[in-house]
Amino acid sequence: MGRVFAVTLEGKIYSCKHCGTHLALDDDIVSKSFHSRHGKAYLFSKVANVTLGEKEERMMMTGSHVVVDIFCVQCGSIVGWKYETAREKSQKYKEGKSVLERSVLFKISGPDGSNYWVSDGAHFGGSDADDV
Repeated sequence: MGRVFAVTLEGKIYSCKHCGTHLALDDDIVSKSFHSRHGKAYLFSKVANVTLGEKEERMMMTGSHVVVDIFCVQCGSIVGWKYETAREKSQKYKEGKSVLERSVLFKISGPDGSNYWVSDGAHFGGSDADDV
């Protein structure tokens, strides 16, 4: 197995609950109105330090989408999914964006080093029932 290279993010950071690897910045949140089977989820314009799973068609609350699961590059935990293709015209804004579930996010680290707990659950689901 090769060496894992991870990007260190600066600012208010969302990290993997299992290993602390930086995944996304607060500034990259597109929507906090998403829900998964096990709780709240956030839509991000970009994420870091993830690997992609296989493309698959999923029927979600807002219609059919082609998605890939995303995994933490450090520990391999599933942390969310990325939208590849949305079938419904009204859902096209999701294409290329990623959803991270709050239940697998560890904390937001502030620029001053303070930590804000986001969630202490450890579940993953596969729905996108957003409140738009």
